[in-house]
Amino acid sequence: MKAAVRPVLAAFIASAAVLWSVAVYVPVALAQAAHIRWDIATFSPGPPPVLGPHGEDSALAQDNTKITLTGSGTFVAPAGGAGTSGAVTGGGTWQTFDKPTMGTLTGEGTYRVTGLVRWDEAPGMFDGVDEIAPSSTARAGLVVLRIRYSDGEDGVLTVSCALGGSPPSIFEGITATKGYVPYWNRVPGATVFHAIH
Repeated sequence: MKAAVRPVLAAFIASAAVLWSVAVYVPVALAQAAHIRWDIATFSPGPPPVLGPHGEDSALAQDNTKITLTGSGTFVAPAGGAGTSGAVTGGGTWQTFDKPTMGTLTGEGTYRVTGLVRWDEAPGMFDGVDEIAPSSTARAGLVVLRIRYSDGEDGVLTVSCALGGSPPSIFEGITATKGYVPYWNRVPGATVFHAIH
């Protein structure tokens, strides 16, 4: 009797070990860091719709003064999106203007990304011509980046991208801060994220 129990017990222990290793492996495999490219893009509705690089987006401050940015870069987000990261590249140009009725340039320069505050991927896909990367790698989402302007001021750049199938609560475009000025009222623009493999 004891001899018959031993193979059954050994099989049970082996099965339990396999199940335990799968239970440990799956969360680790699913919780990988995200390597993402972001772009302030150009968009043509087509048909077919076309996404391209080298766009510009704007946002307004409380008094309707405006900031306009160009840019692109990459970041590595910790697994799950939460948490900060210094694994960033990129930047672009900035211009500020007084109230849109006048449109007078009040400042300009470049900026560089200094850190990732947070990344959240959202549902959505792009079904069109993608001139930046393969359209299968396009992603919707929201990223918050720390930036440094060429005039020495610090700020935060928020890039939001809605694609086909994204919830209507997601806006398309950017908002930014520059020093103590929040340019919170986005002007509809074009942005996109791509997963880097």
